[in-house]
Amino acid sequence: MSLHREALTIPFWSPVEVEAALREAILHLGERRVLAYPTETVYGFGTAVDHDSVEALVQLKGRPPGKPFLLLINDPAQIARLDLHLPTYASTLAARFWPGPLTLVLRGGDQRVSPRLRGPEGGVAVRWTPHVGLQRLLAAYGEPITSTSANRPGVPPAMTVAEIVQQWPDAIHRGQLHVLDGGRLAPSRSSTVVDCTGRRARVIRPGVLSAIQLRECVPDLVGDT
Repeated sequence: MSLHREALTIPFWSPVEVEAALREAILHLGERRVLAYPTETVYGFGTAVDHDSVEALVQLKGRPPGKPFLLLINDPAQIARLDLHLPTYASTLAARFWPGPLTLVLRGGDQRVSPRLRGPEGGVAVRWTPHVGLQRLLAAYGEPITSTSANRPGVPPAMTVAEIVQQWPDAIHRGQLHVLDGGRLAPSRSSTVVDCTGRRARVIRPGVLSAIQLRECVPDLVGDT
């Protein structure tokens, strides 16, 4: 099984492996295809943020309408380039907890962001990932990428690339899915999600960061974790 996995995936563990994987991964994103990659929590699927790329991810994942994808960044300047609005309290949270397990839901980006990336209330979820290899990929690519967990409906998110290979062998063989192998990931809680589209920050999904930690920066935060 290990030989089969190695033939279908690209090593993405050591700094040398990460550097060697960048060119092909970036070309794959440029072809509007789907990339599988390790994150700080689980393996994810992602694409470029243009309409055709996002639709390729929708088709691969079998994503129903109304369930958006989030965006991964490695530089807050990318938020401004997408015309997303970062209110003062969101900037305070980002300065304290990014890169890290905090996802901010932002308004704006009407002309720059695919509707598929918007939640039911119109916000766009953004996180600056602390995963070192993924940060390097994002820096080399220079743009945000989409992100969703690498699993079929009803199946737990993948913690190894073997699980991805098992579930999507045809997509990998067709070249539709390019898989970066960052090893077995350690179990961890998901990021805390904070809605920043209103006048006050509001926790909408509990996660690693507690409300107590967040209120150290934003005392009038709504919700709990």
